[in-house]
Amino acid sequence: MLRESVFRTTDLPPRDRFDAWAQRMGSTHAPMRLSTDRTEDYRGHQRVIELGEVVVWPATMDPLTFHRTAKLVRQSDPETYHLSLLLKGEGAAVWDRRQAVYRINDFHTNSSSRSWDVTTGADPVTIVGVEIPRTLVAVPGNRVDRILGGLISGREGSGALLAQFLRQLIGDTGPYRPSDAPRLGTVVADLVTVAFAHAVDADPSLPPETRSRTLVLHIKDHVRRHLADPDLTPARIAEAHHISRSYLYRLFQDEGVGIAAYIRDQRLAGAHRDLADPALRTLPIHAVAARWGFLRAAEFTRAFRTAYGLPPSELRERTLKMGAGAGASRGGGRGFEAVSARRGGGDAGASTSRGRGQDSAPETSCSDGPDSGLVVARGEGWDADLVTARGGDRDRGALSVQGGAAGEGRRLPTGAVRTRTR
Repeated sequence: MLRESVFRTTDLPPRDRFDAWAQRMGSTHAPMRLSTDRTEDYRGHQRVIELGEVVVWPATMDPLTFHRTAKLVRQSDPETYHLSLLLKGEGAAVWDRRQAVYRINDFHTNSSSRSWDVTTGADPVTIVGVEIPRTLVAVPGNRVDRILGGLISGREGSGALLAQFLRQLIGDTGPYRPSDAPRLGTVVADLVTVAFAHAVDADPSLPPETRSRTLVLHIKDHVRRHLADPDLTPARIAEAHHISRSYLYRLFQDEGVGIAAYIRDQRLAGAHRDLADPALRTLPIHAVAARWGFLRAAEFTRAFRTAYGLPPSELRERTLKMGAGAGASRGGGRGFEAVSARRGGGDAGASTSRGRGQDSAPETSCSDGPDSGLVVARGEGWDADLVTARGGDRDRGALSVQGGAAGEGRRLPTGAVRTRTR
């Protein structure tokens, strides 16, 4: 379970919200000035996932303009690259007398060592931000500088692979252990390196180990998209990626798990999620097995028991009972409703709710202080597109962001930041 922190401006008095958000944004990337026409009741929501030296922060926020000036650069420069994957809304950037407009599934890129202005559209935006030290990107800095601020597509090529990895990571951090965080950070760094290298046509500068790890990521993505195919074999996988089977085996030997074992583990994990999903309780167990590539029920049951220590039927019975016990708690906050945790694990069926007042979901963590009321049930992910709680108006689809703002504003009130480990 990765450790992450959660912040919502709605947990604060309206007059404190924008200053608190500005403080968070400044410490996320680097000191900057923020401006908006909604200072009286600013809405922002963030999660912060630390992966060693790399930070991933999904977020939803009201319209905002970020100003990183030359003076602020001179005052403080953490020497990081920033990437923002735009998931909802629109944005534009101005730097070095150039400008760019960003569409959904585009990456915006910048550096803490340069000045720039970034403006969102008239509606709230949802992004996935990445902060990565420049030293972790294996592309010469002078080459990266040529493409900073420009568009990197998250719809195709290496940008699409990075976007898909980030979506999967923030959508379900439950399967990972805290010790996985630095390794996941290395994966992000490699994918950013490849995306930058592709953008500047610097592939020859990539070290061989980076190319190998990137190929493994492509192969793993291929496997995950074809788990339902019972004919998914090492030979077919090698053919699809134009490599020999022996090279495929060597690649996964370096990963510490064989390719056949990886396929089996991914199939079992998918079946585990389905069996723990109350919405699929009427789907026969043999049908769950078949949809994940297990054609023989007895083989599936043996493999499942070996992996999880109990048969599939017992897991389903346990999680359904837990789901019935947890129920859906409803907070008293404005416009929020409970959302069931839909993806497997021992805590499946729990709920998360947002609001003020008391909540009663089991297996929860909540903050203290007069603004407490955020209740987060532990599960293996939320059944929504990067949504931690469904809310009304601007909070709908809220995600998260790391950091705080530079310099000015009121001190962040106690209880505003919530940290949970899933």
